[in-house]
Amino acid sequence: MIELFPAKKLSGSLKIPGDKSLSHRGLILGALAEGTTRLENLSPGQDVSSTLHVLQRLGCEIERKGNSVILNGRGVAGFEEPVFPLNCGNSGTTTRLMTGVLASQPIFSILIGDSSLSGRPMSRVVEPLAKMGARISGRQNNSRLPLAILGTRLHGTIHELPVASAQVKTALLLAGLRAEGETVVKEPAQSRDHTERLFSWLGLPFEKKDLTYRIRPASVQNFFLAVPGDFSSAAYFLALGAIHPNADILLEQINLNPTRTGFLEILQEMGASLEVEETSATPEPVGSIRVRSSHLKNLDVPVNKIPNLIDELPLLAVVATQAEGTLVVREASELRLKESDRIAAIVKGLRKMGGQVQEFPDGFSVRGPVKLKGARVRSFGDHRIAMSLSVAALVAEGSTGLQGDRWVRISYPDFFEDLNRLSGER
Repeated sequence: MIELFPAKKLSGSLKIPGDKSLSHRGLILGALAEGTTRLENLSPGQDVSSTLHVLQRLGCEIERKGNSVILNGRGVAGFEEPVFPLNCGNSGTTTRLMTGVLASQPIFSILIGDSSLSGRPMSRVVEPLAKMGARISGRQNNSRLPLAILGTRLHGTIHELPVASAQVKTALLLAGLRAEGETVVKEPAQSRDHTERLFSWLGLPFEKKDLTYRIRPASVQNFFLAVPGDFSSAAYFLALGAIHPNADILLEQINLNPTRTGFLEILQEMGASLEVEETSATPEPVGSIRVRSSHLKNLDVPVNKIPNLIDELPLLAVVATQAEGTLVVREASELRLKESDRIAAIVKGLRKMGGQVQEFPDGFSVRGPVKLKGARVRSFGDHRIAMSLSVAALVAEGSTGLQGDRWVRISYPDFFEDLNRLSGER
């Protein structure tokens, strides 16, 4: 447990750790490439380390110094058959993306994870891969870990996803690199497009038209990628700066991919004092964001915005406690299938701190502004709940005891150190 106290002032600049989504994809594409790939500012979180360790078990030589990585690729069909199961830890991204990769490799492999990951649904990726000819077995009718994968030759298929999902889309596109013919993925709404941007940047035979994506089998060339700061991690400081009465925070070299910045757009619509400057555009838009103390007004979150701020919705609930009016989030039942039931978890935490929060089956509403009070709260084993409630603690009266603070290591190991840096505590 960690004890958190309200901050009198928040000021300074931060460089946020590398983007988690890009780090996963950079490592996997580097492992599939021919030759040596170099990644700078790799995410230091445990989820990305899970992907790195899985790739090492598959025969990839990876040298890591701090957040810099040199990786000798194995080519699109060069993985070694692992002797032991591949441990994905708590990382759903590792599991789903590697399922797509391993389905076409000429090896047998087993994916396992921790107790939380073992309870999360995998049928959304297993079922479309099976339509391509994949041979995957798992618990509960192939829907839960462990997953046993007997790699085979896949055939290109047209996939129409019932729900927009960057992880499922990426798994299928990665499988398409080794499938016979063309693989087509259609999604009902735009999800994160990091994979599409990287495919185009690397010159792969990839096409995108509206929400339809096509990939043909291809080899991958080695590359160098400087990973920008993770927007989802930056979001906690954007929220804190906007709701704290005495704040001026500059975040540098942040990923500004528009499929990731739904939270930024909602903050702007709520009236947040924000300055955004883009400094580069490829393969991802990157820039700086400055946030100052703001007078905010709540709103109904448009349903079409939900996919691009799904990770930040618990944090948005915290912001709403300090804004005027009522914020409503609906059609976000996906939150119940994350590392925790994030709807239930954030509602319980904020209610304990005095928040006026109502829970729905597919979302929540928050009425503000209210003066939060320190309390004993839980992370429920979820890094995003831990960080969201930490933001609440810094604007609450009195001290807050956070149980499960260690889970921030999943995505942002130095989160509390950076909080202290901004508040003048060392």
